Amino acid sequence: MEPVSGSRTPTWIGIFVALFGVLIVRQAVAYFYPTLTVAAALWKESLIWLCVIALLFVICRGEHLPLRSVGIGTTTWIKSVLWGLVLAVVCAVIGALLAAVTHYGHSENADAFSRLPLWLISVICVRAGVAEELFFRGYAIERLQALGLNRFWAAAIPLAIFSVGHWTGGWANIVLALVLGAVLAAFYLWRRDLVANMVGHFLVDFVANVLPRLFS
Repeated sequence: MEPVSGSRTPTWIGIFVALFGVLIVRQAVAYFYPTLTVAAALWKESLIWLCVIALLFVICRGEHLPLRSVGIGTTTWIKSVLWGLVLAVVCAVIGALLAAVTHYGHSENADAFSRLPLWLISVICVRAGVAEELFFRGYAIERLQALGLNRFWAAAIPLAIFSVGHWTGGWANIVLALVLGAVLAAFYLWRRDLVANMVGHFLVDFVANVLPRLFS
């Protein structure tokens, strides 16, 4: 955890972007595109990537901190990938059990998502792994701790927002996001390796959403 030195204004801006950027983008796009279409998905993905760029600008130019301050580069890439694979297996097993119990995937939004082109779903999986882990794990947990919260609340507050932010998929999606998000948060607190989190998150989404269509 890197100390927040000087003005805390950039950090508060970063926390706002990390915790609420995705939610604001989703609501804004849904206002203009009530139904999930290719155009809606492209707008949403583009705006979320802009949030990623904005947050990186805050870290590097506003806070003058290295990317290690959000868990990037804290270990070798090989170790990150290997731990990411382990994390993906754990999350996949838990996710499969939860999906079976909650009947996840049987909603109007899930049906609309499944009709998107496979290349776009793949892009969404990459974005989810990178952006959501940067926002809700690496940045939020680190900076909330730096501002004085203990480890539990620094992880729990982003987790709650992350989970509720999946309401578009129904209550089953919220439960799934809550449980898997807790696993990802616990792993980050243990290893402080955001790259592993990104790899694990991406692989779970990719295996669940892309592979079945590739082999169907």
